[in-house]
Amino acid sequence: MTTGDERRIAGDAEAVADDTGTIAQDPGATAPGTADEARPVADHRIRLDLAYDGTGFKGWARQPHLRTVQGTLEAALTRIAGSPVLLVVAGRTDAGVHATGQVAHADLTQGQWERMTQRRRAEARSGDPAAVITRRLAGVLGPYSDVAVHRVSTAPDGFDARFSAAWRRYEYRIADDLSGYDPLQRHRTTRVRAALDVEAMDEAARGLIGLHDFAAYCKPRPEATTIRTLLEFGWRRDESGVLVANVKADAFCHSMVRALVGACVAVGEGKLAPADLAVLRDARERTSAFKVLEARGLTLTEVGYPADDQLAARAERTRNRRDRE
Repeated sequence: MTTGDERRIAGDAEAVADDTGTIAQDPGATAPGTADEARPVADHRIRLDLAYDGTGFKGWARQPHLRTVQGTLEAALTRIAGSPVLLVVAGRTDAGVHATGQVAHADLTQGQWERMTQRRRAEARSGDPAAVITRRLAGVLGPYSDVAVHRVSTAPDGFDARFSAAWRRYEYRIADDLSGYDPLQRHRTTRVRAALDVEAMDEAARGLIGLHDFAAYCKPRPEATTIRTLLEFGWRRDESGVLVANVKADAFCHSMVRALVGACVAVGEGKLAPADLAVLRDARERTSAFKVLEARGLTLTEVGYPADDQLAARAERTRNRRDRE
């Protein structure tokens, strides 16, 4: 997609495109995530595996007059389909957060499917026709886009990018005084001006694993639960000396990963003991004992799903749990 196209869709409302590729705003578009958001009858559901540099985006979710990942991708899909295409995502990342393993799905009408999967004469007819959409998206987004769709495939029965997901994995990168600073990594690495004790940080992180109420590490939202299962949490230094956190959970509440990381940094600086983090967690209250770190070091790296024959059941269980919250 050209820079001019991106400016024209900066409002991130639903966009419609004519055959010339000119993008116009749809003034009747509804706000994302509302009950009134119109979605086509799903003749075809596609899965998108994608990555993005979050630096230039105001997060995933479409917002009026702001450039977002969802808005940019929906405009590109709409340009190919000739009518609005809406996305559902596994994890709605905040402004500045990156992704290498994000997953989304879209429902297409038969007409949209036929238009989007039209092949050039020189292209082979074998294989999944959804793969044609991958190539066409790459052409619309452009060769140096900060968002890329690596693969488009036909979704298996029962697949829902959000509700079928069993877990999400994030990575957080920190350059401290022991690792040095690489300016080429500045958009995905947070700097901390201290010599951090990675062993103490790893001990603290592992002490938080399990099913708990993480209210102390979550930005509160009305009527939203803060009970999560933290499946993995640990720290290491990579080959360059940069500290890397691996954080895996069934789901994350708002700002949870950045708060967990900030608490571990306080341990690494000697301001908190490793055991203090579990004590703070069990108090279930927000605290000023640590700082929530910035978004730039955070990347969504992977989303896990059950076997295909369990996707629908998983989605149903997740929906029912969310409805009770």
